[in-house]
Amino acid sequence: MDRRTFLASAAGAAVGLAVPQAHAADSGKGWLGIATAELRRRAGSIAQTDLVAIADFAAPSSAKRFHLVNVASGTVESFLVAHGRGSDPSHSGWLRRFSNDPGSYCTSNGAYRTLGYYNGKHGRSIRLAGLDETNNNAEARAIVVHSARYVSDEIARGAGVLGRSEGCFAVAESDLTAVLSRMGPGRLLIAGRFGGLY
Repeated sequence: MDRRTFLASAAGAAVGLAVPQAHAADSGKGWLGIATAELRRRAGSIAQTDLVAIADFAAPSSAKRFHLVNVASGTVESFLVAHGRGSDPSHSGWLRRFSNDPGSYCTSNGAYRTLGYYNGKHGRSIRLAGLDETNNNAEARAIVVHSARYVSDEIARGAGVLGRSEGCFAVAESDLTAVLSRMGPGRLLIAGRFGGLY
């Protein structure tokens, strides 16, 4: 791909970030643009390029803001995900800050590569390696994708906010099998604020 084509596609992804929430039909294209631009940027460090996970912390915790983007088809599946309690000390449901610091209990922004599955205190989980300076302590901090009882549609509707993790990407117990089976090792997960394409 030449420089002009890459810049045009990246600009298209950036424009997609401004799509208002009411344009749900356009959201898949926006997430696909972000996913493909990030895969190009990470060429050589991501073995599996068929699916990209995007955690959009521009949205509140009650929104389905963890998106699995099928790069070939452009389809997007969205799930609830909690952020770290250090990122939201007042438990407002909004992520206030990112941090990579050990002991911060914050969510870290940046790109991650999924590693292997394991069974830990939260059951089946998948490890993550941070690829940026903003999240390169992920393995040392044990930042992973796991399920938690404090994440569910019922909690989102009833309380208006999910519980908080210690920095991990915690999904609903009912969604864990779907999320982990689609993600798998060697794939890209991106975390940040993307403008909320819902």
